[in-house]
Amino acid sequence: MNNNERLYKISEIADIAKVNKTKVWRYIRDNNISERSMKGNAKLYSEHTKDVIIKALSSESVHLATETKADTSRILLEQIDILKGELERKNDQLDKMQSLLDQQQRLNLSTNRQNEKLLDTTTNNPPSQNDDTDVLKPTEGNYKGKETKTPKKGLFGWLRR
Repeated sequence: MNNNERLYKISEIADIAKVNKTKVWRYIRDNNISERSMKGNAKLYSEHTKDVIIKALSSESVHLATETKADTSRILLEQIDILKGELERKNDQLDKMQSLLDQQQRLNLSTNRQNEKLLDTTTNNPPSQNDDTDVLKPTEGNYKGKETKTPKKGLFGWLRR
């Protein structure tokens, strides 16, 4: 070990690389990098090891950022396509609803005209005396001329007399 060589802790390497200590520790673990020496419980790494770790983490960060941007833009484009499809379906539904409303308005107008014609013909032509459509007049089938009540029998029948 060279006395002039500076040794770095994981926290120092993380500060220089501007990443989390855990990320540095995982990189060291995954790549089987051994420490140069120990100071208490802290592992110390050489200048060269520090440079390798920082270079790897910075290129990894750039690579991840590029991947993240590409993934984000791809996801956004997919979402735009989905939303365009939904918008087209909603426009079709609105067109169908508009045509149904127009049809209903035409039917209502036609019905109102027919009702007005019927009202005009019935007010201009008074009903004849032989018109059997009046529901207030009794007909032969439903009126016998005399109502007969049968006295109800029972315990309180004497109250109804």
